[in-house]
Amino acid sequence: MSNSESFIDEVTDELRRDRLFGLMRRYGWIPVLVIVVLVGGAAWLEWQRATARAEAEARGDAVLAALEADEGAARLEALGGLEASGAFSAVIDLLEAAEKQSAEDPQGAAETLLAITDNATLPQAWRDLAALKAAMLGSEALDAERRADLLEGLAGGATPLAQLAREQQVYLMIEAGDREGALKAAEALVAESGLSRGLQERVLQVIVALGGKPEEG
Repeated sequence: MSNSESFIDEVTDELRRDRLFGLMRRYGWIPVLVIVVLVGGAAWLEWQRATARAEAEARGDAVLAALEADEGAARLEALGGLEASGAFSAVIDLLEAAEKQSAEDPQGAAETLLAITDNATLPQAWRDLAALKAAMLGSEALDAERRADLLEGLAGGATPLAQLAREQQVYLMIEAGDREGALKAAEALVAESGLSRGLQERVLQVIVALGGKPEEG
């Protein structure tokens, strides 16, 4: 290799190094930023999880503190003073309804439960549970037609809640004096698969009380 060629190669290598250093000075902050973002994002997610966990624990502690009051009126007042939104508000309302029912205020309990049922911003599962509990309050809280409407909207399907709704429909038929319809509905219900043991035993007792003969097995 001639001296001129060697000199050209050295100059070319030097230019490449200068260009590389120039690019590093110009764009070297990008990988650093990527690393910072990744590390910061992971820290942010962990902080969010920790914050959500702490908030959930604080809400749980507040509910337990409210329920530790000796008197029902005090428990209701404490529950009503809790700040709640979303699904947590449904939990508080369900607890308030239970306290009103215990205080022999079925109409007040029904009002609270129906407010949950009619709240379209809540998850459907909470609304369905509130509707079932409202229907179970009986004639002192809601008339038969209103309870029948609530149960009709719940009784479709094979979920445990739907089966409980069909059980309540049997009781509603008995209340209306339709013993034959109640017996048929009870026999159909007890033949379903997936019934809990408690529900199955209750329905069998109803069948016997109505003069039916439950199948052994």
